[in-house]
Amino acid sequence: MKIVLLEPIGIPATELKKLQNNFRENGHEFVSYKDRQADEEILIDRAKDAEVLILSNIPLTGKVIKACPKLKMISVAFAGVDHIDMATCNAQNIIVSNGGDYSSHAVAELTIGMAISLFRKFRKMEAALRDNATRNNFLGNELYGKTFGIIGTGSIGSEIAKLAHAFGCKILAYNRSKHPAKYIKYTDLKNLLQNSDIVSVHIPLSSETEHLIGKNEISFMKETSILINTARGPIVDYKALSNALQNDEIAGAAIDVYEKEPPIEKEHPLLQHENCLLMPHIGYATNEAIERRWKIVIDNVMQWMEGKPQNLMNAF
Repeated sequence: MKIVLLEPIGIPATELKKLQNNFRENGHEFVSYKDRQADEEILIDRAKDAEVLILSNIPLTGKVIKACPKLKMISVAFAGVDHIDMATCNAQNIIVSNGGDYSSHAVAELTIGMAISLFRKFRKMEAALRDNATRNNFLGNELYGKTFGIIGTGSIGSEIAKLAHAFGCKILAYNRSKHPAKYIKYTDLKNLLQNSDIVSVHIPLSSETEHLIGKNEISFMKETSILINTARGPIVDYKALSNALQNDEIAGAAIDVYEKEPPIEKEHPLLQHENCLLMPHIGYATNEAIERRWKIVIDNVMQWMEGKPQNLMNAF
């Protein structure tokens, strides 16, 4: 069986060598590439003979997938699979698994950190100090006692609920299915938006969730509230968000994901707002998360080979 790692996913060189030897000893060929290529023709050349593909967030189109007649399994080193043509995979009976909840702790901690940064205005206060100024009577806000609205209570949303609860927040949540916890109160989306001081997005991107948070939804939010998106960029209408920030309809926003992977264009509407904290998609980017990720991804391949596939995405 030929297994192809299409791009680096953070596996240390020594561990990569061990994997290659292990697969070879068991009669398999393991090929890894040290660079990231998104060109379809290059991907086809690299993947055409593979039975298993391993990749992170390179877009994998139907054209590429159809050009791989032996392909049986794709192990994705990411939580979301919206960059994979799932319709083609399902039509060709190709198993797709994801990285599970490898980054739950990392994204949850970043979310809480961004909320605190906005409430206490870290960037503005540091700039003032570096400019030989004082706080100039500035007063920030605490997380304690605030209502933390979580849209999506999967592994990441549930972890954020735990952390926010530990900070003394009240938790409102919106999710299609409920994950019971004594400190979480489930409600509809409108009520969550109207009553939350922090609104944090943690749902997958799909045709149903694209621009789920648009002009109308943002208008329900309080003028003192903040919006955080560490899920997928297109879930929030960023033009509508920019207008809301411009008109002081909400107090601020923190964004880690965009319509495309950074770098973003210099004309992006969110770049003009001082009360919008922008990160270059670092929610998952911790040493601990990356180690968990590659181990989960390789284990997904091993489990599939043994007839016990894990973290299947086809059924979602």
